[in-house]
Amino acid sequence: MKEQAINSSPLLTLLAGITVTTVLGSIHAFSVFLQPLESQLQAGRAEISLIYSGALICLTISVLLGHRIYPMVSAPLLALITCVVAAIGIIIAGQSQTFWVMVLGYSVIFGSANGVGYGFALQISAQAMPKKRGVAMGTVTAFYAFGATIAPYIFNYGLTHGGVAVAMTTSGFIFLIAGLIAWALLHRAGACFKREITSEPSIISPNVNIQLLLWLGYGSGALAGLMVIGHATGIVVSAGGSAALAIGGAMVIALGNMLGGLAAGVLSDRIRISTLLILQPLMSVLVLMVAVASSNAFVLLISLVLVGFSYGSIIAVYPVAVIKIFGEKSSSQIYGRVFTAWGLAGLAGPWLAGLLYDVTGDYTLALLAAAASSTLSVMAAYLISRQMRDILF
Repeated sequence: MKEQAINSSPLLTLLAGITVTTVLGSIHAFSVFLQPLESQLQAGRAEISLIYSGALICLTISVLLGHRIYPMVSAPLLALITCVVAAIGIIIAGQSQTFWVMVLGYSVIFGSANGVGYGFALQISAQAMPKKRGVAMGTVTAFYAFGATIAPYIFNYGLTHGGVAVAMTTSGFIFLIAGLIAWALLHRAGACFKREITSEPSIISPNVNIQLLLWLGYGSGALAGLMVIGHATGIVVSAGGSAALAIGGAMVIALGNMLGGLAAGVLSDRIRISTLLILQPLMSVLVLMVAVASSNAFVLLISLVLVGFSYGSIIAVYPVAVIKIFGEKSSSQIYGRVFTAWGLAGLAGPWLAGLLYDVTGDYTLALLAAAASSTLSVMAAYLISRQMRDILF
């Protein structure tokens, strides 16, 4: 039997999704904590990077299992619970003095809640605006990046007025407020998550080869962005930039991420998805090569902003591509599988960049590795476009 979604106001549902993803997007401003945590926990760059990588793995598992979690409670209550759990996790992390307690709070609790909130906001916003899914998903994703854009300033203020504990505890209280706002908006909208529609035929069967290509293209394309975002401040400082430029760099890179998501959301409803799948990582390849060739910190920063733009576009357009290929029947489940590639990139990217920095003393080799990964994404996207040319219009 088909379960209908009750939604008297798609705009309020979208605003609730934006509220949740904006605060949860702060997870991608972790690079601000790299140096403070190195001193506080007496650990190297690669080890500290594992905290961020672990959070992304837990986030990924939550998205993978999300289609089972979202219908368990009402939409307003799920949004509130997600933000409360995220707040508990980051507050625990802020009060910790050991590596493993930090992992428990930030990586496991905060990371898991982050995945539930992000995936839920993405899916319920798309359900609320079925004729403008690209815009809805792109906007929710873009504001996830916007959260990473403004978070460095909030974190930096906390760091200068009490250290890691103040910065993370402040974020926890912001999560609680956001949860209450999202609950009110979804309650007012009468929003209800719609389960997978078993009676609707998919556009094509869940072809394993296509899923693998989507997984490869998504993961390899996201790797470059995650390496840059996870080490944004470190990359700028390593190139001779000031501390102020480094903090500003984290912000503008995340801003590029946000603009990329908005642009991809709008364009995915207007031009061929296959074109976007190819052009996004291709842009990343080109600007990463410029970043490697340049010794100027400002030129490097501009290049990294464009990498952020490419990354934001990639993570916004792949869920739209999944719906266009497979229809709504199994889209959240299949997207959960494809999203595991992002989780693997989240584990490998920040850690690998930190390891290469520890070994070489700069980020040149890490940027080259990111360019090679983006090239692989271009190749996978090309193969997808060849096989799906009649569907990815």
